[in-house]
Parts: sequence; structure tokens; C-alpha cells
Amino acid sequence: MSRLLLSLVGLNVLLLLPLWIRYGGVTPWLAADAVLIAAFASVLPATRAGRVGRWGLAALVVLVWLIMLGDTTLQLSLGRPLNLLLDWPLLDALYRLMTGNFGLLVALTVVLLAVVAIVLLVIGIRWLLSTRVPMPFRGWGVVAATAVVTGLGVFGVPLPHIATPLIDTLTAQARSAIATQAARREFQSGLEADAAKTHELVELAGKDVILVFIESYGMALLDDERLAPGVVPGLQDAEARMSSAGLSVVSGRMHSPVQGGQSWLAHASTLGGRWIDNQLEYQLFLDSDQATLVDDFRATGHETVAVMPAITLAWPEGRAYGFDRIYAADDLDYAGPALNWVTMPDQFTLDRFQRDIRDAIDAPIFAKLALISSHAPWTPVLPLIDWDTVGDGKVFDRWTEDGESPETLWQNMDRVREQYAKSVDYAVSATLDWAERHVDDDTLMIVMGDHQASPVVIGEDAGPEVPVHVIAGDESLTRPFREHGFVTGTRPDNDGPAVRMERLRDWLHDAFSRDTTPEETSP
Repeated sequence: MSRLLLSLVGLNVLLLLPLWIRYGGVTPWLAADAVLIAAFASVLPATRAGRVGRWGLAALVVLVWLIMLGDTTLQLSLGRPLNLLLDWPLLDALYRLMTGNFGLLVALTVVLLAVVAIVLLVIGIRWLLSTRVPMPFRGWGVVAATAVVTGLGVFGVPLPHIATPLIDTLTAQARSAIATQAARREFQSGLEADAAKTHELVELAGKDVILVFIESYGMALLDDERLAPGVVPGLQDAEARMSSAGLSVVSGRMHSPVQGGQSWLAHASTLGGRWIDNQLEYQLFLDSDQATLVDDFRATGHETVAVMPAITLAWPEGRAYGFDRIYAADDLDYAGPALNWVTMPDQFTLDRFQRDIRDAIDAPIFAKLALISSHAPWTPVLPLIDWDTVGDGKVFDRWTEDGESPETLWQNMDRVREQYAKSVDYAVSATLDWAERHVDDDTLMIVMGDHQASPVVIGEDAGPEVPVHVIAGDESLTRPFREHGFVTGTRPDNDGPAVRMERLRDWLHDAFSRDTTPEETSP
């Protein structure tokens, strides 16, 4: 009976641990489905079938526990629940993030240790479930446990401090799978209906249009008193300098489809004019004939360019978008040091874009730049240097050993927030300083965050909004954004709801375009 008690306690703690981590407290304190599992295992016969049944129960418990742990991780990092149908690609993204921050050896070691830990956990739970109770108590135990769990899990009977995490997880994933399939069909129907609609942006013909995404640049950096002192002064300084340079600057807010990561979904929503908040819809979008801003600008006569310093492997998505030119990390010829996950500083990316890409193209361009210096782990944070000294990037060697290691920094969340604000300040300052130097009457520049930082850094109530800055030498190019509630300067107005990122394409169509669908252009 002592092992049965140990089994109950062990299963109870295991199943509740993800909830305790998620909510930051030891409540609830009883997992009713742990009672059912222990009771059921205790009545299995001491035969081969019984042993197989116990192994199956142990594997099921560990599988569901891993799903629960994944759900907790996504809630804390991305601000949303786990969806098993959609989130498998995040395992690869996590592996690449570990490799970038800590190196291949550390990443492989972590993967190996995780596999070993899972195997040992299954073995341990199998041992806990090997207890068999005396015959007179078996039937009553199972009946009582089943009644309690059925009442809680199926009929939703509220009992204080008691939960059914295993049942809740399985039912939530089942409902999520059903909803996902329905959403997939609806999304696909929308893609098929809108596939061929391209709009020639005639009012932007002959002008360079530059769309810049700044990593993890969210409204919390302007609104949260813990973060704002590290970012707002830089924005104010940049506003004054751009105004002195004769530039028109307006700012507003937009609603990102993601938080804490998966920047590519924000990029896709913006380029495609369609809300894309999961990997399945992203893949359907790329596989479709859906027109994007890339197609709109090509129809206008622009050379279309993607500058993606974070891309270190093959990037078929770029070809799916239809960019004329793609500059991944290796194409930018950076000779300086990698800075943990960050392949190259944003100042280098912007400088290389101007000198070797924009100046070399004898046509108006539409360029999408995805900057990355403000990506976690936010160490080291570089200063801005004289643009004339950037060169091939070797000048950044002096900062290779600067700052704390990620392992040290992330032991103190106050320091993490401080470094996060500093890194975004660097990225924004570099971008707006570049704008002051290179935006003219024939340039429209749109600078926007891709998403807020992880809830574990900024809190769970921060929301999904990101700042958007529109900069031009010709005030008529920023006027349409004022009509949508944008205000003068670099500080967005917090009055009213933010529109979703997908609306940017529609706004550009309304302000600058002429429809060129196949029906109109065919003879």
C-alpha cells in the first residue's frame, strides 16, 4: 500500500507541475485523473497483458505530460496555447535557436538529455504503476475514482483545488484539432477567392518603398514604465533629427498575429493582406496563388528585394513570395563576428543594403528588411558607430566578448528586461538614423515591429500591438496614414483600437493603387 500511496503522490505532482509553473503557485493540489490512473493500474492482472497495459499507461501519462509542458511553455513564451496540429515546426525552430545561442554541441547534448529523461520518466512511472491492491478493494477503488473523474471532467463539476489536467489536455487538443480543420477549410476558400488580385500602386511608381521589420519591437516598450526609459528618449531624439532633415514622420499601432516569436507569420500577414497566425495557414498561403505586396510592386515596375540576415539555410519561402532578389546571411558578405543568435548587427545590414543593393539597382525598389539585433538573448548590445567605418563588419570584432553570457543574463529577469530595451533601442536608433540619411522625396519607408516580446519578459497583459512609423520626404505619402489615425512624430497614439497587420496592404491599395486583376488586363 505504501507504493500505491507513492504512486498517487508521484502522478499527482507530475500532472500538476505544468499548471503550477503556468500559474506560479501550488494550486490546484489534487489531480483527480492521477487517482483514476493509479486505481486502474492497481487492478491490472499480473500477466503479460497486465504488464503491457502498465507500460501503455506509463507512456500515455508521459505523452500527455509532455503536451502539457509544451502548452505551458507556449503560454509563457508566445502567449497562446499549444496546437499539436500546427506547432510541430517549432521543435525545429527551438533547435536552431539553441544552436545559434549556445552552439551545436550544447544543442545536441540538450536533445540527448531530453530523450534520456523521457525514457527514464516512462520507466519510473511504470515502476510506480506496478502496485496491486488486495482483491476486496479493487472494484470499489476503480468505481469511486471513475465517478469522481467523470463528474469533474465530463460534467465540469467545480471542486476547489481539484483538477483533471490529463483529461482537460486531451479534450482541449481534440477540440483544437476540430476547430483547426474547420479554420483550414475556411482559410483555403478565402485564398481561392482572392488568389489573382494584384493592384498596381501607380501613385508609388518611380519611388523606393522600404518595409522594415524590427524584431520584438512591441508597444510595451513605449507603455511599460520598466521598459520605456530605455527606448522613448531615443525615439524622441530621432524624431527631432528627422524633422530637422525635412522628413514627414507619422506613427500608429497595429495588431500582430503573434507574440514572442514566429516573426514569419507577421511578415506573411503584412505582405499578403491576410490574417495568418499559425503554421498551417502560412504553408497554405505560400502554396497558393495569393497575390501579395511583392506582386503589387512588381506590377508597378519595382525591383523586389528581400534582405534577410537571419536566414542561414535554404529559404524556399522567398521564392514562393516571388522576390526578384533575395539576400540571406551569406549573401550580405559579413566578415564580422556572430553575436550569439544574431548573425550580424542591424547597422551593418542597413549599411550593406544602401551601399551594395539599393544604390546598385537602376530601378525603383520594393525592399523588405527583417532586422534581428533585438532578437533574444539580447546580449551583447552594440553601440551605433560611424557609418563610414562599418565596412565589411570586421570593426565589430571588438564587441565579441562584450556583455554577459546568455546563461548569466537570464538568471535575472530585471536585467533581461533592461537588455531587451537596450537592444530594441539600438535597432530602432540604427533604423531611424539610416532613414534620416537616406529617405528623400522619392522614398516611402514603413518601419514596424513584428511582435511583442515573450509574456515571460513583458507580462501576460501587454497585448499584441506593435508600433508602426511611416517616413517620407514627401508629406503626401504619409497623409493617407494620418487618415487612418496615425499621428505626427514617433510616439503612436494609444486612443482607439489598433488595426490588424493585414490591413496595411489594403491601405496601400486604397491610397496608391489601380486594380490590375487578370480580367481587367486581358485583351
